[in-house]
Amino acid sequence: MKPAKKINRVNVSQSVSVSIGNVGVLVGELTFNKQGARENSSFVYDPTWLTNPSGFEISPDLDLTPEHHRHRAISPQDSVFHLAFADTAPDAWGRHVIARDHAKRRAVDNLPPLTEMDYLLAVDDFSRMGALRLMDASGRYFRSTEDGRRHTPPLVDLQLMYDASSAVEQNKESEADLRYLQGKGTSLGGLRPKCTVIDKNGRLSLGKFPSVSDARAVTRAEVLALHLAKLAGIDAAKSRIEDLTKAPVAIIERFDRTEDDRRILYLSAASMLQASRNEEHSYFEIADIIRARCVDPDSDTKQLWRRLVFNLLITNVDDHLHNLGFLHVENTMWRLAPAFDINPFPDKERESKTWLSEDSGPITDITDLFDKASYFSLDQYQAKSVIDEVVSAVSKWKSIAASQAIGMTQGEIKEFVPAFQHDQLTAAIELVRG
Repeated sequence: MKPAKKINRVNVSQSVSVSIGNVGVLVGELTFNKQGARENSSFVYDPTWLTNPSGFEISPDLDLTPEHHRHRAISPQDSVFHLAFADTAPDAWGRHVIARDHAKRRAVDNLPPLTEMDYLLAVDDFSRMGALRLMDASGRYFRSTEDGRRHTPPLVDLQLMYDASSAVEQNKESEADLRYLQGKGTSLGGLRPKCTVIDKNGRLSLGKFPSVSDARAVTRAEVLALHLAKLAGIDAAKSRIEDLTKAPVAIIERFDRTEDDRRILYLSAASMLQASRNEEHSYFEIADIIRARCVDPDSDTKQLWRRLVFNLLITNVDDHLHNLGFLHVENTMWRLAPAFDINPFPDKERESKTWLSEDSGPITDITDLFDKASYFSLDQYQAKSVIDEVVSAVSKWKSIAASQAIGMTQGEIKEFVPAFQHDQLTAAIELVRG
């Protein structure tokens, strides 16, 4: 029997309704268009949102006006959707799972190629990042079930999720593995295997798995870094280690949900800056955005600088603009989101991915950071105090790594020494004492 002929969708136009929050207040309509190789999208606010006293622009590139806002990808690395929607799309791991599942089914079913809208709509409504929600013409949310949350597995299913993810990494997955993983991706975290999960306390969380290619205890190190960050006075995502059979999983509580499960609108720093992935940007620009858009700019700029000191001292050099974000507070005002995706890299040069300023380039030296502290609302006395607090926290890394909460062996701890014990820690101590 011959396989079914594959459909090649040359021209596609698909529209979905956009709502916000748990109640699902209508915001507008999002349309995806594909004409051959050309793709673009458009968004229009609903008149009820424009006249709503609580209405606000949901993205910096979507002014609160009645016209159709059109958008196309600036580069092949950028999204065809406006920034607020791009931040809710599957990350690289989620896209990988979706593509693998589609490829297997396409070999025997009459399926057209995937579009960017297909990827966007593949995320489970219950766990979609932030507060935006996408609905079909009947008012049903995409990737949802009747009770609204069963696509997101409970903690007891974590072993099944890990086993399926490991199979995908090794190209050994079954159709059942892919079906189980569908819709459980997230927009936070890159290519590493992960899933969304309901933790034992009932909170929506992110489960980050060890990769089959890991050469060191990456998941334990991330939770270690988040615990150290809290000690250093940083507002960081809550995290812990869940030990499966030979697999320590990092469980990181989602900060885009309140304690009573209400959704909070989220934007990455890249979206807030309207930045292309091909552009260089700086923390000075982020500080400027904080002053323009945050409800407590003085506190948030100081918090940002504290994180920069911490990143340098633990060798967290994966500080790109999608690893920093903002949570909506009210109207057009925001606040800095808790720190996440903080990882020590013992095998990398101590150089930030995001520049300090356009003039100074990447962050490599504590003295340069100290000299620029005033741009982040700190005087020299306050800056020294922050450095002292961060040094004090980072200096405890070995004892916390070996604690029951993190569970690193002495061999694993030894592998991370270069990330925590280096010349910049020494320089920071001397700066504070000087």
